[in-house]
Amino acid sequence: MLVIASRGSQLALWQAHWVEAQLQALGHEVRIEIIKTTGDKITDVPLAKVGTKGLFTKEIEEALLDGRADLAVHSLKDLPTELPEGLVLAAVPEREDPRDAVVGRRLDELALGAKVGTSSLRRSAQLRQLRPDLVIESVRGNLDTRLRKLDEGRYDAILLAAAGLKRLGWAARIAEILDADRMCSAVGQGALAIETRASGAGFDAVRALDHAATHSAVDAERGVLASLGGGCQVPIGAHATVDGGRVRVQAIVASPDGGELIRGTAEGAIAQAEATGRALGAELLDRGARRILDQVYA
Repeated sequence: MLVIASRGSQLALWQAHWVEAQLQALGHEVRIEIIKTTGDKITDVPLAKVGTKGLFTKEIEEALLDGRADLAVHSLKDLPTELPEGLVLAAVPEREDPRDAVVGRRLDELALGAKVGTSSLRRSAQLRQLRPDLVIESVRGNLDTRLRKLDEGRYDAILLAAAGLKRLGWAARIAEILDADRMCSAVGQGALAIETRASGAGFDAVRALDHAATHSAVDAERGVLASLGGGCQVPIGAHATVDGGRVRVQAIVASPDGGELIRGTAEGAIAQAEATGRALGAELLDRGARRILDQVYA
């Protein structure tokens, strides 16, 4: 019996049940173990102010390390670039839409001074570049909680990951999808991470679920993040695509107030996906990202 460790949110359980179904189709017996993480317990503080790496993964990884679980299913954007010793990113299934979505009204339909909700510094910084007149306020909670707050009139629009809306059947609520050149998405957004111990039944079982092109794309994105060394307090985005044996990655680093935004792109062979991302991160540091990071962490 393989045990999947998962957070208990609606989206996390959708993801865990999806992996469970794939493994059952391959002939494995599987069950899901719900684990509450630090991030699940802190619901009234913006994530940027908490600032802890592994906010949604630490307790789940402890369950893997002590043998209570054989595999863990995460939203890949929640998974730190450095994993605990003994754990590996064993599989990345094919990615859902990695872009950000606007729910409520399209950006160009929002009135001057309209109120927009997002819990992401990355989204808010880029939104300030696109529409500096908007009033941006934090919105935390599960997807259904955020949508309810929008419906109650607390916001004129909210920004969410398109992938979560599509997975939970709320695609019809999307007013607008923002392409990466307007709103560079989070590292790994829309992708699932299946984490296991470095060897054993869990690792062997999930390798069949790996999607090579997606894995290469997120390796490039995670390379950018690893090079920058950024966490929740810095607006960092990276989006990679794979085509014809090549990976192309674009990335942004912004000041939290959105006043400064540095953008770059890089391309390389798939076999060098992570190195291509790391090189782009280093380039962004040289072009001003280091100054932004220093100011934030000072």
